[in-house]
Amino acid sequence: MRTAEISRKTFETDISMQLNLDGTGKNKIHTGIGFFDHMLTHISKHGFIDLELEAKGDLYVDCHHTIEDVGIVFGKAISEALGEKKGIKRYGSFILPMEEALVLCALDISGRPYLGFDAKFQSEKIGEMDTQMIEEFFRAVCLHAGFNLHIKVFAGKNDHHIAEAMFKAFGKALDIAVSYDKRIEGVLSTKGMLEG
Repeated sequence: MRTAEISRKTFETDISMQLNLDGTGKNKIHTGIGFFDHMLTHISKHGFIDLELEAKGDLYVDCHHTIEDVGIVFGKAISEALGEKKGIKRYGSFILPMEEALVLCALDISGRPYLGFDAKFQSEKIGEMDTQMIEEFFRAVCLHAGFNLHIKVFAGKNDHHIAEAMFKAFGKALDIAVSYDKRIEGVLSTKGMLEG
């Protein structure tokens, strides 16, 4: 089992996470931001990742620190669980429809972080979550997991549908990228390593 347990405490947040990349999608998530919990549940369920997360943050300020720091912890947990990345497919992509929304998520577990984020939202918030923080969450994950990640919205009018399609597509693409292929000897790279 590829698992990780990460804790991170700052003056702004206190986060503990347990993650299993070879799970079934069981989750227990509490960040104090209802819509964010809902989105993380989609990553867990559609990525078949068992995820336990408890985050306490300075929500009296806003949601920024909590969401970004959860992204940092999530990225570190994925990186730790993957270890040497031997035998994984490395690449994963998924185009996901959600009502009128259509979103592409493509990622490469390359060890070289990059986020391409092509999306616009109509509203400033969905529930208590700032829509600007969706991009910041994925950026934090990329930086700390070493992902090259592209998210592109092809269609969509309803912000809830667009966001949900992003998180589901990310879960599906991640599931593909971390899956094993018995034909791969070592890592899938002519360099013989997956890092910067």
